[in-house]
Amino acid sequence: MARGGGTENGSVNGPANGTPLPYLDDRQTARVRGCLLDAGYTPDGVRALLGRSAHDALTRGEPEPAARASRDGGELGTLVRLFLLDGVEPEPAVTAALGDLGPLLDGRILRRTPDGIRAALDVRPYGEGPGDDGEPGADWWVVSDLDTPASRQDREHVTGVGGASLSLAAASVRRPVGSLLDLGTGCGVQALHGSRHALRVTATDVLPRALALARLSCGLSGVDVDLREGPWFAPVAGERFDQIVSNPPFVPGPARIDHVYRDSGLAGDAALAALLGKLPGLLNPGGVAQLLGSWLHVRGEDWPERVRSWLPAGVDAWVLQREVVDPAMHVGTWQRDAGLAPASREARTQASAWLDWMAAERVEGVGFGFLMLRRTEPGTEPTVVIEDLPGELGEGLGREMTGWLDRIDWLRAHTRDADLLDARLLIAPETVLETASSVDPDGGWAELSSTVRRWRGPAWEHEVDGPATALLAGCRGELPLSELVALLSFAHDRPYDALVEATLPAVRELVRHGLLLPVDGWPNPVGVTTAASAPTGPVG
Repeated sequence: MARGGGTENGSVNGPANGTPLPYLDDRQTARVRGCLLDAGYTPDGVRALLGRSAHDALTRGEPEPAARASRDGGELGTLVRLFLLDGVEPEPAVTAALGDLGPLLDGRILRRTPDGIRAALDVRPYGEGPGDDGEPGADWWVVSDLDTPASRQDREHVTGVGGASLSLAAASVRRPVGSLLDLGTGCGVQALHGSRHALRVTATDVLPRALALARLSCGLSGVDVDLREGPWFAPVAGERFDQIVSNPPFVPGPARIDHVYRDSGLAGDAALAALLGKLPGLLNPGGVAQLLGSWLHVRGEDWPERVRSWLPAGVDAWVLQREVVDPAMHVGTWQRDAGLAPASREARTQASAWLDWMAAERVEGVGFGFLMLRRTEPGTEPTVVIEDLPGELGEGLGREMTGWLDRIDWLRAHTRDADLLDARLLIAPETVLETASSVDPDGGWAELSSTVRRWRGPAWEHEVDGPATALLAGCRGELPLSELVALLSFAHDRPYDALVEATLPAVRELVRHGLLLPVDGWPNPVGVTTAASAPTGPVG
């Protein structure tokens, strides 16, 4: 069961307002877990009860179809209305589903009203699908604060499973590791996922309420996690881990804390800069850290160089910018996320101060994306790549992140041109060649450009000319690159050395982006358990 992050008697109060923290002891947690399973209150169970249409409506924030679909759902229907639809249920019906309600009422998971029983917390079915290696899926329950405008405005509001946490989970490297740290765990989502491939999971948070809810999430899910309270790295000082995942408070803004889950208390993107500088010190050699982050686009500065300046020596780094928004969009998005109506007087006052700060700091935009660091062995020349990755991700970035680490290891082992020329390469099955043509005034079509692109996963693309297209067509995993270049030299009557000089940088980029796959010499082949399995929730 989860350790720490709660009390043994449920009497600890939250630090800001003295409100007692939610709590169930281990025995009651196990009992409630059994009730949830018996009722079928799992991702698959809820989807089966609601049907696709009602479930999709619930995901859109439209509860009535789900309420109608749950009417004849027995105990499962009661739990759906109670926890997912903010319903008031008759006490006998809730007792039939959850047994003795005393501990749940005393532990502030449920509350009694004049009309019946209501949920005091969001208890949401969540999970992970089967692994590629046949490992069975997992059913979990994530406990968070209610997702209401009033609740979201609370300074210590603990969010549930959202887009950011789902994105990070789908992007995580899932190779088996001995130890994993979830830094800033919130309600415990990343710790749950980490338990699938890490022998030991430690999760930290500065907010006692977050740890109390993470303790419930992990306990109900039957996952053992070491929960520790404290800011940033203080709870794990002097320790090192094989893997770190973090969804930190990354929202750039003035140096204040309106909401603990998003605001660091440091101005702008200073918290991310400090975090990147410290993370490698918590990693074992070869250890990987992955996190979400935002960075400022400052007038007169190059954003990749801004982020690069934060990276310490001795790490491979891959920074992927997924989107950039202007200051107004940034402020409005996070105000709505906090439950504020942008037209309200409070929101306008806050927005004015926020936008004034951005103007004073010459902020033109805010970037958001993924960052991955790997601590290198002493004497190793690090690889640092900072690039844009717009568009759809398909199945997520987990397999891509893992593959990138393998590919840069392979490229590092083939730094010498002679070694790369000796290699056999295979064009990836998901690579497609696209040509763009315009109408030729003399008739027919005139080709404007040719591009190779991955049609599955991240849609990396590279422009290619005729000789490059021919070279790629020859990459069938049979001949070494040197022989393919020699054939190209003969066919196009171009000097071999000039072709080598022009070809090898492009080949390295195509390997790094997974359009060309090495046949021999992988240091860590991508196995079937290295990518994140698809989350099966959250329900609604």
